Amino acid sequence: MTGSTHTVTNQVPPLVGYDVFTADRALSAAVERHLAPELREEARAELSGLGRGCGSAQTQEWGALANANPPVLRTHDRYGNRVDEVDFHPAWHRLLGKGVSAGLTAAWSRPGGHVRRAAGFLMWTQVEAGNGCPLSMTHAAVPALRADPDLAAEWEPRLTSQVYDRELRPAHLKAGALFGMGMTEKQGGSDVRANTTAARPLAEDGTYELTGHKWFCSAPMSDGFLVLAQAPGGLTCFLVPRVLADGTRNVFLLQRLKDKLGNRSNASAEVEFAGTWARRVGEEGRGVRTIIDMVAATRLDCVLGSAGLMRQAVAQAVHHCAYREAFGGKLVDKPLMRNVLADLAIESEAATTLALRLAAAYDAAADGSERERALLRLAVPAAKYWVTKRCAPVTVEAAECLGGNGYVEESGMPRLVRESPLNSIWEGAGNVQALDVLRALRREPPALDAYLTEVGLARGADHRLDAAIRDLLTDLADLEAAEGRARRLVERLALVLQGALLVRYAPPEVADAFCAARLGGDGGAAFGTLPPTLDLASVVERARPVA
Repeated sequence: MTGSTHTVTNQVPPLVGYDVFTADRALSAAVERHLAPELREEARAELSGLGRGCGSAQTQEWGALANANPPVLRTHDRYGNRVDEVDFHPAWHRLLGKGVSAGLTAAWSRPGGHVRRAAGFLMWTQVEAGNGCPLSMTHAAVPALRADPDLAAEWEPRLTSQVYDRELRPAHLKAGALFGMGMTEKQGGSDVRANTTAARPLAEDGTYELTGHKWFCSAPMSDGFLVLAQAPGGLTCFLVPRVLADGTRNVFLLQRLKDKLGNRSNASAEVEFAGTWARRVGEEGRGVRTIIDMVAATRLDCVLGSAGLMRQAVAQAVHHCAYREAFGGKLVDKPLMRNVLADLAIESEAATTLALRLAAAYDAAADGSERERALLRLAVPAAKYWVTKRCAPVTVEAAECLGGNGYVEESGMPRLVRESPLNSIWEGAGNVQALDVLRALRREPPALDAYLTEVGLARGADHRLDAAIRDLLTDLADLEAAEGRARRLVERLALVLQGALLVRYAPPEVADAFCAARLGGDGGAAFGTLPPTLDLASVVERARPVA
């Protein structure tokens, strides 16, 4: 009898059954650091519970099912009536319900809410990133609606509710509601001032009829949408309810769903307005100003989402290499692989540390800190530019750590790779962010002052960081012809801020590696080119998820 050729050896167990929060030392330390002492115990318990859910086999299966079964557009019912609905796999609804109940839309309604929500959102992204879009839009709609106190009083309790109600019915009959957004049009893209959707005033004050087309409408199954349209007084922000108060469907014609590279569990649609009822939010002609706070909040979520994708990719890579044996030992103990893993780990930790610092700034700004508000004005677009751009190379390199296994769908790594470019594109691509940073530098001096104060807290702790700050000040001295070099300038702003935060808060081995490679020039263009004299084993061990 011949021997079996199907004995399975040297295969890595799945990374399941662990607490995603406590296993992420950078994340748990940031939450501890940025929350008031009286909030920490409750937050730890809450986030650890969510972390165990994120790491469970059941939740991870839901994520895989939602990704494998994308939404389906249903324009008409069986009788030919127009319904314009999107059908989702049950796993999508389970995930969205868990996200809402975990408070991922409730940051505005509790102390330390932005830090707590940011940590939860970063973890939840690791389960299935597509689910984050409606959570993000709903969370971010709150500050925009506050431009109209009456609208805010009506809608904010629904948006910050921890009840998920998936039924399409009048919002006043629901315990919780979700929001989407429609800004871009096919002729304009990021140039929203070129929008052609028209808003005609109706008899009732503050109400309008919309006619036009949106090229990208996020989360089209939501209860309400913030959209931009041209009113008689100029570009204006409007609230478009999906179902009107009398129970009839608003005119919200879904033309098609986008067939996207990644983010496939989430619906992104083209939508037509044809006599669509809308309520004005803010003043006529102030649409961009009204919606800008929503855009800023979603940009921070892009940073958090990319940080989450990077963390999951690095966790999978380190986990794999801790078990997989090759050439007489564990991969994680091989000097070159250790260098790659450490390089990925410091990128991930830098992203997480920066994202949580910005979330803390939101909490402080909500409590009245003008300095923190000014810091956000510059640091959010800079972080959005840099962190989201680092996501794709990190996930690709992490997949390579698994070898051919990382190229196979069952590993989960291809899903991370496909998702990785998204946050760099959504809510303003790289050039939009870079130009926004230049506007802040030229027009809002308190933003630069707040930034320099923040990085100045770390001066004197690392000579490479000090040199980078001096070089940055030289670059900032001449902004007259800065547009052509804006990307380089914004990259330096983000790297210096990350370095300053790591020097202050991270273990010495992490800060040392980051400053050497990212600020001191002692690293190559590819991952795995850190100076071998660093304590790379400690960096990798810190990044290892303990199942």
